[in-house]
Amino acid sequence: MPSYLRCSIHCRHIAALAALIVMFHGCSSWNDPPSSKLFSPPESLSNPAGAPASARSPSAMEAISRGVAVVTPPGAALKDVYYQFDSVNLEPDAQEILIKNAAWLRTNPKARVEIEGHCDDIGSAEYNLALGAKRAQAARDFLLAQGIEADRLVTISYGKEAPACFEQTEECRVKNRRARFVMFTEVPTS
Repeated sequence: MPSYLRCSIHCRHIAALAALIVMFHGCSSWNDPPSSKLFSPPESLSNPAGAPASARSPSAMEAISRGVAVVTPPGAALKDVYYQFDSVNLEPDAQEILIKNAAWLRTNPKARVEIEGHCDDIGSAEYNLALGAKRAQAARDFLLAQGIEADRLVTISYGKEAPACFEQTEECRVKNRRARFVMFTEVPTS
């Protein structure tokens, strides 16, 4: 893909995300604490392509559009992996989780996954978008090395714009340094 086209797509993604943030913050005071409840999608969204209901996490965009924290439900089939501060290196525990995620993907060959890269609130939005992209790519590369087909994995970065935890504490920031795995189905365009 030409670099000018990638930039155009990236810029549109950032503009759409900014519009969502402005839309939600425009409806309440900036001082109101964000809701941290989990999103429970309708049953029609909970079971794409016949996957078990517990296997699907809402995408960050779904959670943002509903004004809730971007949290992977405890029963999700694919688990999040976490990173150290300002790092894209996969720690041993993250590698163990990715091995389990790869095993699940092998037993569910029709599942396609969007890998979301997330960061904490330290640093600029631009820096964290780039770091989130590298985190998602590191997780994707690991899954590819485990034999998962490339056409089943896409990546996206939300940087610091879609947190799982909103407090400005180190305990909270650790929860935001992650890669999430969201199953999706493609909708025909015509």
